[in-house]
Amino acid sequence: HKKSPIKRKYVPHLPSLLAMGEHNYGKLMMLLPEVDEVNLQYQFTINDALTYQILIKDAARYTTTVNIAQVAKNLPKFLLPSLTVRLYHDVRSAEVLAAQNIGRIKASYDYPNLHMHQKNEKFMVNVFLTEWLTFCMQHQS
Repeated sequence: HKKSPIKRKYVPHLPSLLAMGEHNYGKLMMLLPEVDEVNLQYQFTINDALTYQILIKDAARYTTTVNIAQVAKNLPKFLLPSLTVRLYHDVRSAEVLAAQNIGRIKASYDYPNLHMHQKNEKFMVNVFLTEWLTFCMQHQS
């Protein structure tokens, strides 16, 4: 008689997620001298074929929503990473709201699931944002 393992639901580690949000907010504020002007766009050119763009989509008193996208020649848009990020100015935090073709990202997913999201998808896209912002900061002119 063999016992089946108990499946536990993934529970995000809130302190890590909050610390990453604060870290990403700080990096975005260094990259974006202005966060109040809608449709303002910043570009970071890495080489002739690769550029990153940050576009301010919405600006309110306590929040700013930006789209961050990679632009590359000769590659279809669906292969290029893109994120929608909300900056919360009152708590000095940033959160990825959407990534690629995923709409609203849940805090956790059952696995396996129809779209094959990782259990910790929200955490992972925020890690990706951290790495992306670091890369942009290293290549800003």
